[in-house]
Amino acid sequence: MAGEGSKRKRASTADKPTKRRRSSSGSEDNDDPNAKILLMEQGILESRKKYNDITVLLSAAKEDSEEAMLATVALCRIFVRLLAQGSLTFKKSLSEKEGVVVGWLRDQLSQYKVLLLEQMADEDLAVTALTLCMRVLKAEGEFLSNKEEYSFPTAFIGDVVAAVLESTHEDVRTAYIEEFAEQYDDIRYFTFKSIKPAMEAIASKGDDSSAMFDRVFSLISALDGVPESADELEDFYVARPQKKSHPLRSVTQHKKQGQEAWVALLGVVETKDQRKRILDVISTIIAPWFTKPELLADFLTSCYNSGGSMSLLALSGVFYLIQERNLDYPSFYAKLYSLLDRNILHSKHRSRFFRLLDTFLASTHLPAALVASFLKRLARLSLNAPPSAIAFVVPWIYNQLKRHPTCTFMVHREIKDADMKKRMMDHGFEDTFVAEESDPMETKAIDSSLWELVHLQSHYHPNVATIAKIVSEQFTKQSYNMEDFLDHSYATLLDAEMGKNVRKAPVVEFHIPKRVFLPQDDPTAAPDSLVVKLWDFGTAA
Repeated sequence: MAGEGSKRKRASTADKPTKRRRSSSGSEDNDDPNAKILLMEQGILESRKKYNDITVLLSAAKEDSEEAMLATVALCRIFVRLLAQGSLTFKKSLSEKEGVVVGWLRDQLSQYKVLLLEQMADEDLAVTALTLCMRVLKAEGEFLSNKEEYSFPTAFIGDVVAAVLESTHEDVRTAYIEEFAEQYDDIRYFTFKSIKPAMEAIASKGDDSSAMFDRVFSLISALDGVPESADELEDFYVARPQKKSHPLRSVTQHKKQGQEAWVALLGVVETKDQRKRILDVISTIIAPWFTKPELLADFLTSCYNSGGSMSLLALSGVFYLIQERNLDYPSFYAKLYSLLDRNILHSKHRSRFFRLLDTFLASTHLPAALVASFLKRLARLSLNAPPSAIAFVVPWIYNQLKRHPTCTFMVHREIKDADMKKRMMDHGFEDTFVAEESDPMETKAIDSSLWELVHLQSHYHPNVATIAKIVSEQFTKQSYNMEDFLDHSYATLLDAEMGKNVRKAPVVEFHIPKRVFLPQDDPTAAPDSLVVKLWDFGTAA
């Protein structure tokens, strides 16, 4: 009784107005869901007795309401704080009861992570859910394990990557790439490592394979920062592994993960468009990740042998493997020569092709007969090419002649044999070039001449005719900058012609006759036209 009286006494001595204010304030807090969530968060962090409120917040986060996101964010702060405090770590000193609490908290964290991954499919919540996922992942990697060795939550990052790839919203992929995968070496490493299992999981659900290819390609093609040395591996999201032998501190291991990711994507390529997208970046973004270039060789040679625009796109990749990785492709130049058909100078990829072709023929150790075949074939094709293509073919041939002086015989060859010279004067010149020959070493182009370029000097387009005259002049210029010619089109050539300053107007007609169809009054001063001479317009007698 005394105890009860004591409790009543303490209650009776309380300030009644203050008590009413608290009651009123509490009522407002109960009416305000946001304030209630914040109070629950504070209580959970202050006392273990309030841990059950975590389930309340999880339920609130799953509801379709305005407070759901606030509850989700509050849970993130709670779990990050608990992880930092070691409340989710099993320790030998824990009692059985405390171990049960730790196990329960871990289960709640697992449910929370599942909730975040589900929210990444929601357009309005996706980016925020991704950010919360990565905060939890960071806290898990730094605090969840009680081991002294480095620990990274590989299972969770795999789930995050799969959710990013499954999401139909481009914003979440962009956010993941720009804020995490591009910024941190460990995130990029485990992203590559998660690609193959993520693709297998998505495929098992029967999702659209084409859409999956697009998403995977957009993700890993953005990760082009290939490390060259271990010193470059310094940006870590979770923590830096202390052991130098750890895979995260090995350039080879980073490249290996990138290689495995690209191999997985190459394995699902189906359409021509997908092949072209791969070929567009294969030498600049994909190949540098490969420690075993032979894994790319089959794909590239298959594309290179398919012909057409696919071969043009595969050129840079094949040459990269030949030049940088010593790939053995003995028929490379024969295949390259076969690409010089009537369509090449009309192709939208012609500028790219000629940039590469200039590289392929750059070596002065190439046989003159080989180079001559390329020059002759292009000169022959230029006869039926558009002016915009001829505008760079002629300077390109000029540069090759300067680079390979032995081929200049094709421009100026003196016939010293009197019998041959007489035979040519009587019967004309017979071109020795074998246009049908597929082997550039057997075309006999080196014994021919570039008469096609002389023919172009009378081309209907004045710019082309002017450019073609450079082969008839002394080769005093060291070389032409091909970038000044490669991207020309009909429009640019027309603009150049229209923009010329005409000093003297051209003479259109020397004399305009008064009559065209009838005889002139004075035929001696103004002769009758050809029409009058051939046709009688007079009336019959």
